[in-house]
Amino acid sequence: MSEEMSDITMTSTEADSSQAHGHEGTSSANTDDAGSSSATTPTGTEGQASRQSNLQRIQQRKQQVFNWPNNKKLLKLAIYSACQTADCTCSGWKTPVPQPAAKVNARNDNQPQATFNDPCRHCGHILENHVTQLQGLPVNEVNRLLGAVVDVENIFTSMHREDDHDTKRVYYYLFKLLRKCILTRTQPRIEGPLGQPPFERPSIAKAITSFVLYKFQALPQREWQTMYDLAKMFLHCFNHWNFETPSVRKLQVSNPEDISAYQINYTRWLVFCHVPAFCDSLPHYDTSLVFGRTLLRAVFKSVCRQLMDKCHSERDRMPPEKRVLVLTHFPRFLALLEDEIFSANSPIWDPEYKQVPPTHLQAILENKTTGRRGEFERVTASGDSKDGFTTVSLSAGSVKQDGGLKRGAESRCDDTSGSNAKRRRGEVAGAAGADDVGDRTVADIVATINDPNYMCGPDALFQMQAPRDEAAKSEEQRKLIEFHVIGNSLTGPVNKQTMLWLIGLHNVFSHQLPEMTKEYISQLVFDPKHKTLALIKEGRPIGGICFRTFRAQGFSEIVFCAVTSNEQVKGYGTHLMNHLKDYHIRTNILHFLTFADEFAIGYFKKQGFSKDIKLPRAMYQGYIKDYEGATLMHCELNPRIVYTQFTSVIRKQKEIVKKLIDMRQKEVRKIHPGLTCFKEGVRSIPVESIPGLRETGWRSGAGPMSSGRALESDAEPDVAALRNVLQAVKNHAAAWPFLKPVDKSEVPDYYDHIKYPMDLRTMGERLKARYYVSKRLFIADMTRIFTNCRLYNSPDTDYYRCANGLEKYFQSKMKEVGLWDK
Repeated sequence: MSEEMSDITMTSTEADSSQAHGHEGTSSANTDDAGSSSATTPTGTEGQASRQSNLQRIQQRKQQVFNWPNNKKLLKLAIYSACQTADCTCSGWKTPVPQPAAKVNARNDNQPQATFNDPCRHCGHILENHVTQLQGLPVNEVNRLLGAVVDVENIFTSMHREDDHDTKRVYYYLFKLLRKCILTRTQPRIEGPLGQPPFERPSIAKAITSFVLYKFQALPQREWQTMYDLAKMFLHCFNHWNFETPSVRKLQVSNPEDISAYQINYTRWLVFCHVPAFCDSLPHYDTSLVFGRTLLRAVFKSVCRQLMDKCHSERDRMPPEKRVLVLTHFPRFLALLEDEIFSANSPIWDPEYKQVPPTHLQAILENKTTGRRGEFERVTASGDSKDGFTTVSLSAGSVKQDGGLKRGAESRCDDTSGSNAKRRRGEVAGAAGADDVGDRTVADIVATINDPNYMCGPDALFQMQAPRDEAAKSEEQRKLIEFHVIGNSLTGPVNKQTMLWLIGLHNVFSHQLPEMTKEYISQLVFDPKHKTLALIKEGRPIGGICFRTFRAQGFSEIVFCAVTSNEQVKGYGTHLMNHLKDYHIRTNILHFLTFADEFAIGYFKKQGFSKDIKLPRAMYQGYIKDYEGATLMHCELNPRIVYTQFTSVIRKQKEIVKKLIDMRQKEVRKIHPGLTCFKEGVRSIPVESIPGLRETGWRSGAGPMSSGRALESDAEPDVAALRNVLQAVKNHAAAWPFLKPVDKSEVPDYYDHIKYPMDLRTMGERLKARYYVSKRLFIADMTRIFTNCRLYNSPDTDYYRCANGLEKYFQSKMKEVGLWDK
């Protein structure tokens, strides 16, 4: 401890004397408190269940003591009560003959070993003289003192179990403090150089809440809720974390100032947060509410490392939805949070920082009781790991959903039975814009398009826009081709067929990828850490995708992808990739990374890969192999899609919508005679009385011209709403290129290409001048900003990406205030 904390330190002599005195003080206490739990918990994230069990035992023990008869309570308190005889300085009744520990622990609560007439070994006065001041106290006060007694005994036990000298001294300080409070019947108050909480502003909890608003407020509500839940989960873990001792910290940090600051914060954490969690006689504070940036910076990296190690060790016992949240989204969240924690200019650490959340997020923030405490512990549900294989056979549509159900059959449109079919019918009806389409109508349409005679003629054989993998899927259904995930093993047997396939794949990769040496290909194909999705035709491999999965990081790296030359342009490559996607969704890996050469970029783009890498660099840097002259590409998988069935489902949906349109057109194609009422002197008629109008789908009050009203879209807009939208757009992180007009001196040729420039400052001026008499003008100017940007800049620039991101945000804000028409 530092010199300024000398008042809570103790010498070796004091420690020894406290042990002797403590054993006297707790000999009868242990008689009554056999099995009382230590206040310590396992380090790191281990022992969450043990921590909860300790807390329950302590509360049960206190309740048991509170239920004792009054005389027995007084006998217990006598040990900690000063003798009331005049001029006696005895601070607690001592047993006449100290009892051996073995006998003490064997005695029963119902058989007290002392009476009110037993003399004190220290002062000679009888026990009754030590409790006369307690006999008239209310029951609640007596129980409060007894609760403090249980806490004293737990701290005493913890002190002698603790090996770390710094921690032991803090326990001794709290031991003396609580004994003094019992003696004087006062509330414990911790005073001295440690100060009083909170110790730093803003608090960790406030900063992380600001971080979520600052970084993610532009996200849709559902995705923002995910980030908010991750923040709550991190804070919950942080509040229940056992930090390493200063002596361990000294081995990792060389800066004396950092060690001294950590020592002070560690002592504060023990005194105000950790020990009071078990000893409720002491005032308790959540770690995240009383500490700030200094402590979080000191422990963040070690906490994250241990936390993710624990998550990965428990991954097989997590429910699927928790696994995706914890193993895929949580590392990305922590990586972004780390940048802000160690940034010198991050606004989240500004005590005056206030980020006004969007209206759809305010309700979530105000309702802080939706998440239940202890939720994080439930991610370690029991389960079995099944990750041990060299060959896995795949079939189309075999991706697991919640509860382990297969999604292949449920995703097809030809299945019209059960609740899933009803839900799909509703989706189809909604897509067609006909919310009154009945189940029977949809069922008839599905039956029609499933009829083999439905499509005949040249369109049936020569489809204009047939999916790329249609032929490959047909061959798979006829058992002409097969797909298997295979790999080598150095610890278990590998069957002959698998080894032959691996050798065949090595030959395919060597022939199709001449830039790669055969030795390098052999090194990866036969590496047990790599797997290969093999395309087998007539018993031999004709193509495959070699990949390595980094489960801890939540992604797979694709290292080789090839189909033998005489089997190309048949859709095998697309079907291979779709099988690989379904396989990874089944194992809860939702990200692909690959380095593509100039000839492969087009293929990977068709498979959903992009040069826009959404994974934080910290998640993959140092893990994947880097190739010269290649482009890094990323693909994020949607776990709700069965990729091997995706094109079939989309085509079925298109056919259903086309049939619905045809049906509706036949209904409304009737020609009605013209209106003659105006020739007879009628000046106006209700819109709904026009013959045939209702049959087209028109509803009263639904259309812009209903009841003779003018077009709503041309009505004068709400200027306040437009002003709020414009201000929100200006405050967005991607708005910086568009805040003011482009400076011609910086970009000389800009106005040669852009004839009608626009920027956010000009829009603000127009808004003040009431130029925007309709929302369409406002939308047009805002859209022109993004159009100009994309026209002048290339897609791989930051300006282009900012325009895309800000445009989506603008549209979401307009929808929020009800000013956006599809």
